Amino acid sequence: MSKPILINVTEEMVQGLVRFLLHSPDYQTFCDCESCQMTICAYALNQLPTYYVSTNDDREEAYITLKTPHHLELINKKIIIAIHTVGKNANHKN
Repeated sequence: MSKPILINVTEEMVQGLVRFLLHSPDYQTFCDCESCQMTICAYALNQLPTYYVSTNDDREEAYITLKTPHHLELINKKIIIAIHTVGKNANHKN
């Protein structure tokens, strides 16, 4: 039997989408350092519901649930707001 796990699927999705968006042409003027990425993720995640699972099978099912157009639109909207908010307040030099 495998060791139990605890995964926030929303967090995994947000982290992947933040990396993707910050490396896209639309956001190339925003800092994509690790610190800014984590701050953007934290800001967005504080605005989104969590979705915890404890098995890999449940994780796959959660991804199916969260990849609906409605959920993706909500997640993307919160990430875009976070990118702009953090981008305005970045307090370090690139």
